[in-house]
Amino acid sequence: MRCPVCNVPMIIVEHERIELDYCTKCLGVWFDAGELELLIERLSLNKEPLSLHELWALPETNTPEKARRCPICRKKMQKAHVGEESMVLIDICPGQHGIWFDSGETSQVLSQLKCKGPATGKQGRVINFIGEVFKAK
Repeated sequence: MRCPVCNVPMIIVEHERIELDYCTKCLGVWFDAGELELLIERLSLNKEPLSLHELWALPETNTPEKARRCPICRKKMQKAHVGEESMVLIDICPGQHGIWFDSGETSQVLSQLKCKGPATGKQGRVINFIGEVFKAK
């Protein structure tokens, strides 16, 4: 799979026996839909697990940031903010193939969790989920 930012082949890294695609050049991370489903299933130990539908339903954000193309279907991905005060801009495939985090976006998400504790609302649930994936809590 090729990176949606710099178009170089990405490497596969494993987390919880689930493979994520990682670009060693720009340091971005791709979560495809199947990987997201498995991660949500494994990490949703509380009463209200995050649903994949919530990720796809995040509202689109207008931004001057260059559009990224999904590494699977090549369609332009939608931009969406997650978080509360310090919003993090992520890229979501409109065909529901996956979600892209540019370099630094995962660490921004983790910083929010460390500073403020668990977030609330739809975007907050996405932030909490990402924190679980990267063991921020």
